[in-house]
Amino acid sequence: MKKNLGLFIILLVACVCTYILNDRFLAPVNIENVLRRTALFALLSVAVSFVITCGGIDLSIGSVVCLVGTLLPWMVTTQGLSLWIALPVLLAIALTIGLTHGVLITRLRLQPFIVTLCGLLVYRGLARGITGDQTQGFGLAYEGLRGLALTRFTLGGLLPFGIPSVVCVTLGVATLAALVFNRTPFGLYLKAVGKNDTAARFSGIDTGRVTVASYTICATLAGFAGVLFILDVNSAQPADFGNFYELYAIAAAVLGGCSLRGGECSVLGILIGATLMQVLRNAIVLVDIPTQLEFAIIGGVILIGVSAEELARMAHRAWARYRHKRAGTPLAS
Repeated sequence: MKKNLGLFIILLVACVCTYILNDRFLAPVNIENVLRRTALFALLSVAVSFVITCGGIDLSIGSVVCLVGTLLPWMVTTQGLSLWIALPVLLAIALTIGLTHGVLITRLRLQPFIVTLCGLLVYRGLARGITGDQTQGFGLAYEGLRGLALTRFTLGGLLPFGIPSVVCVTLGVATLAALVFNRTPFGLYLKAVGKNDTAARFSGIDTGRVTVASYTICATLAGFAGVLFILDVNSAQPADFGNFYELYAIAAAVLGGCSLRGGECSVLGILIGATLMQVLRNAIVLVDIPTQLEFAIIGGVILIGVSAEELARMAHRAWARYRHKRAGTPLAS
């Protein structure tokens, strides 16, 4: 909670500084835009948190978003398939992708970095090849479906801006994820495998199944996010749709308390981290910072977050050694 509180204070400082530099930051339209984008990327961050907590990494979620997001309009508008067939098929494909990642990592002992990096290239290549590298979108069709993703709740006029429906969806998924991590045996298994795979295995945990499940959940949620992303933008080019989305997802997860070493996760922190990332992106636009520096700023944020985590860990260990030395008791390993 202390880490979440510190991150929340940083978020408030970022919001205040952005507003001081450009008061359009609190314009209702801008707030709605930030909330919508935050919800979409937070969903990806929650997805990747399952893998990171288990001690892995998934670099392919941006390409999964691209594959599902571009194939959905391609299937229903170009191929004429029913929406009720296309959606389950695409989500099943996303689930199969995650299952395949997990099997390759657990059965063939391949490194998660290599498996998901190859997936990043393969899935985007498939999306470009299947669609002929042409822009895909719904046009003026399926307005009812898109309306579900673009609906805003004004709460009876209590707020000067609307709450996008995707915020409710992400909060629902985040709540379920928090319950899984903190109130179910599977969540404890995820953390145990991430902390020490060997110890977890000797404790009777089927570490292979836990790992496979984490990658399956991650890819399935990424596919679901791909549906929401394409409904939000309505038009996507396979060559760049979803590019670097894994960067934002991993950055928010790490800032929010997911240790890249595995074994730690805070869903609340992830939501705050995702919000901070989108506020920073919004600030770059409002403050007229060259957009070419966006990735440099985000990369710096990730580096600072990881470095701060490691420095805090080292300081905690040093303080523990000092206390035990003063007390004259041995320090537990």
